[in-house]
Amino acid sequence: MIIFKSDREIQIMREAGRIVAQCHAALKEHIQPGITTKELDRIAEKFIQQTGATPSFKGHHGFPACICTSINDIICHGIPDQTELRAGDVITIDIGVKLNGYHGDSGWSYAVGQVRPEIEQLMKATKECLDLGIQQARPGKRIGDIGAAIQTYAEGYQYGVVREFCGHGIGRDLWEEPEIPHYGRAGRGPLIKPGMVIAIEPMITNGGWQAQIDKDGWTARTVDHSICIQYEHTIAVLEDETIILTQL
Repeated sequence: MIIFKSDREIQIMREAGRIVAQCHAALKEHIQPGITTKELDRIAEKFIQQTGATPSFKGHHGFPACICTSINDIICHGIPDQTELRAGDVITIDIGVKLNGYHGDSGWSYAVGQVRPEIEQLMKATKECLDLGIQQARPGKRIGDIGAAIQTYAEGYQYGVVREFCGHGIGRDLWEEPEIPHYGRAGRGPLIKPGMVIAIEPMITNGGWQAQIDKDGWTARTVDHSICIQYEHTIAVLEDETIILTQL
């Protein structure tokens, strides 16, 4: 069941989303060769707690950390540890925050120092995929229009579009209906209506789209070890506009 949000609820989620964006901005200053993903997790948790919010991910279905840190061929759900970032890496940091009973969720990919030109292009195209998906999220469109726009654009570059993981509704629960695939056919799926709050999070690779899960039960990476980039925003669909909740 899709849970539609009131104006009051969306305003609360805007505040949660702003904290997510602020946390991303704070972490960006620390993304450099030599820092460990565990240290980034520590910085994020301290920042979130100082705002009076709580981390959405820590303990969610048993996840052991505050943020997800996914490096290079890791698609999502990377667990922070003593791994040090290296020049040329790309890291996706996914942050969730709960404030006054409601969640905000955003993932963003960052270059560690200088990355190869083809990775810069992958990052640029994935960000454009997110923008195209958001443009489709308006009343009268369907969920399939979001995925179709993303898939068409990404595959135009011969990139892979991850199938095993998708976007989602969000509100009092971190994961709510509907699922938001980043592939599919236009004109299909649930009708988009005012009051829907969803997270769109295309995961695009410079190789195949197939995923495998590490022995830790969480870390998902590309089967062919191609690089995966992800950008994610939480958005709210209103009568006359769609607003991004997870930005400053």
